[in-house]
Amino acid sequence: MSGQLTISRLRKQFGGLVALNDIDLTFDEGELVGLIGPNGSGKTTLLNIVGGYYAPSAGSVHFAGQRVDGLAPSRLARLGVGRSFQVTKVFQRLSVLENMQVSALTDWKISRSDAREQALQVLESLNLTRLAHERAGRLSGGQAKLLEFGRIMMLKPKLVLLDEPFGGVHPELKRFMYDTIRTWNAGGVTIILISHDMGSIFGLCRRVVTLSYGDIIADGDPETVRSDPAVLEAYLGDHHAA
Repeated sequence: MSGQLTISRLRKQFGGLVALNDIDLTFDEGELVGLIGPNGSGKTTLLNIVGGYYAPSAGSVHFAGQRVDGLAPSRLARLGVGRSFQVTKVFQRLSVLENMQVSALTDWKISRSDAREQALQVLESLNLTRLAHERAGRLSGGQAKLLEFGRIMMLKPKLVLLDEPFGGVHPELKRFMYDTIRTWNAGGVTIILISHDMGSIFGLCRRVVTLSYGDIIADGDPETVRSDPAVLEAYLGDHHAA
């Protein structure tokens, strides 16, 4: 079995609805892959299975040589899998710094002082130091997205799953997020990115996978996928016409 992340004959059904239809995918270590498709195509379902939030109806997921489908998100986090969500999830009543420390303390071997020091370093890299003691519930939408990035970084991840991280984010902050993703990837982190922002997909990713109604209809380099008639029809038609 090759690849850092291998998805084999993966199927997910919700009652009579087939969200993923026996798909096969392999991701090598250090890849930055865009995952696109129309609403309801199965993108978030796929990340939810890889991230441990859903169990598959059939098939398997292997990460770093270990079968991981069905493992809890907390177990996957300890294996190096980080996840962001379409709707940003932070502990609103905790400070930004406390939010960061929660991620670090999932590893029982780290001390509170070491977790605090690590958190401050990550916040500095994200230009969030000035907000360290601010309640997370008072952050702007873009700042909360950065905090979610920071909590992922605290896990020292090997695989990062990003679900619409740029939604509602100011263009200047979006560019900073692009740079952060590139820095992660340059350090060897594998990244799977869902985004309806085609500029981010085709600007960041060296490989693009397209889903439609639970099936893979394209998988290749951005230029090939961009011009694929099936992709244009299924997903990019409106953008292409515009």
